[in-house]
Amino acid sequence: MQTVVSADGTEIAYESRGNGRPIVLVHGIAGSKESWRTIPERLADDFRAVAMDRRGRGDSGDGDRYALQREVEDVQAVLDAVGDDPVLFGHSFGGLVALEAAADADIDSLLLYEPAVVVGEHPGGVQRAARMRDLLAAGDREQAVELFFRGFGGQELVDEMPIAAIAGIAETVVREHDVVVEYGVDEFDADVDAPARLVVGEASDDHVNRAVDAVADRLGADVVTLAETGHHGLETAPAQLEDAVRSFLD
Repeated sequence: MQTVVSADGTEIAYESRGNGRPIVLVHGIAGSKESWRTIPERLADDFRAVAMDRRGRGDSGDGDRYALQREVEDVQAVLDAVGDDPVLFGHSFGGLVALEAAADADIDSLLLYEPAVVVGEHPGGVQRAARMRDLLAAGDREQAVELFFRGFGGQELVDEMPIAAIAGIAETVVREHDVVVEYGVDEFDADVDAPARLVVGEASDDHVNRAVDAVADRLGADVVTLAETGHHGLETAPAQLEDAVRSFLD
């Protein structure tokens, strides 16, 4: 494990595997650098896969004042540490962070797997955020986390997630939910010079597909669909995901 110091002094941890072109991996709301465990081993022959812990997760520290910009600065610190012409790959909320970082970062390519961007109305988002904070204040951490996942993916997503384990980072889940609710697809700087590819799961909900298509349109990117899987292709479709990466970067 290695660490870098972000702009606000927070220590950000990352692990590297393989040799060659660096590809920085940014995990989602429910994850850590371990979420990418199936991908580095598949890319190690040709790439240096660098999986980071976002702030407040895993081995990384956490600052006093959270903001999306702090996350962008964390990614930039890791990019600066890994060498020239890095590829940036974000999943879910990590995709939103990577999208924001890509506007100013000196990267070779950008990959986004179902970035946590909402298109159009987000029914109940503000009310859900308030309810999640009430549950946290009452000490109902698991209920707060369950409410988050039910809001974005229904009971099916709740059933897929290790709610009890994620409850340990309930505060970070809630603050990132706030970012998603407040963020609009029209807000990001579409002036990204690097070529980009979006990835979406065939089984993902319509609102996810709308978001992926909207981001791809803004970036002038293509979209690759992973068959017979949804938001968790890192675990359920690693071979397809590897193909999506290699066909884009080779």
